[in-house]
Amino acid sequence: IDIYRQLAKFNYDCGDYQTSRDMLDMYLSLFAVSKNDQNTAEVEDDIDERYQKNKQQEDSTTDGTKGNPRMYNLATLTAKPELLEILWGKLSCEILLENWEAAGVALDAVKTGIEELASSPVPGSASTVPILKPLDALVQRTWLLHWGLFVFWNNNSATSQHGLEYMVDLFTTEKYLQAITTNAPHLLRYLTAAVLLSKRRRSAQASKTGSHKDGNRLMKELVKIMQHCEYTDPIVEFVDCLCVKFNFELAQQKLSECEMVLETDFFLCRQTALYMEEARVFVFENYCRIHHKIDLAALGNKLAMESDAAERWIVDLIRNALLDAKIDSAEGCVVMGSDTASVYEQVMERTRDLNLRTSTLATNLSGVLTEARKEKEKRQRAAMDEDF
Repeated sequence: IDIYRQLAKFNYDCGDYQTSRDMLDMYLSLFAVSKNDQNTAEVEDDIDERYQKNKQQEDSTTDGTKGNPRMYNLATLTAKPELLEILWGKLSCEILLENWEAAGVALDAVKTGIEELASSPVPGSASTVPILKPLDALVQRTWLLHWGLFVFWNNNSATSQHGLEYMVDLFTTEKYLQAITTNAPHLLRYLTAAVLLSKRRRSAQASKTGSHKDGNRLMKELVKIMQHCEYTDPIVEFVDCLCVKFNFELAQQKLSECEMVLETDFFLCRQTALYMEEARVFVFENYCRIHHKIDLAALGNKLAMESDAAERWIVDLIRNALLDAKIDSAEGCVVMGSDTASVYEQVMERTRDLNLRTSTLATNLSGVLTEARKEKEKRQRAAMDEDF
């Protein structure tokens, strides 16, 4: 079996990725729990009702007898950690063959394998040290984020399960965010671009569930992440100028620089036109928050567009129901409509962090009471000393 694995690696090194991928599929199937075995196990479980009840209480991912569908039906990696290398090879082959859907599945498998090995102790050992030590797990997660860029930026469709929305969710999880801030702050460029490109799409999806703040909340989280990363480039600075500094003149300058950066970036070059469109919408949204009537010439300057082109662009936004506004041709300006949030939205927004704020208030109040109690006891002791 080991020679078979070495042959798959040899084919990969020779550039025969199709054969290598097929061999790795066969190799993984040797350690996978087949569906027939799983069905047999389920029939045997039905015989013993007590065992069935215990079975339902166990973890739903893997239990040593069932294969994990997120990891090619492998039962577990703890008994054979070297299978993680095979999963990496599978991901590499799918990327090089440009099978993006299959590469997304392989990416999930590698992620699942990393997290399993990072949380499982060595079998048969009394030590609680995991198989994949924290520093090694951090390196593995960092590499996964880099390899994932091939999948995310080449599979960016509205129906894709591994597109930009999935990328944003992965990059903003605690463990992978730690990998970005510690090992790869340069990935902040791609996270910023992904958030901006998927912002309106996320807001549209969230509106179906009654929340219109999902895109805005995601942008607020991005700003917090930017404050912990010592990295900057025109794409990151553009968002910083709008969301932190509110400097529209500098944002206009950075937007022009963004176009040059996008055209020379390997992953973002195909998204240049879409990014510039979304960036202009983002500038317009922020500008409209502080203005009710906007001059078309001034707006064209803010968007790095000619006045006529800016007017046509705004007309398209209004026609597609993406903007609540009207154009006053006589005065040459845009008049914004009222965008008042409903009472329900206002209540949800104001009470979103109520538990955290209440806990902070209780902690501060407890500290004040403790200090007051100490001060009172100090005065009482001082009074007693004066009496004596």
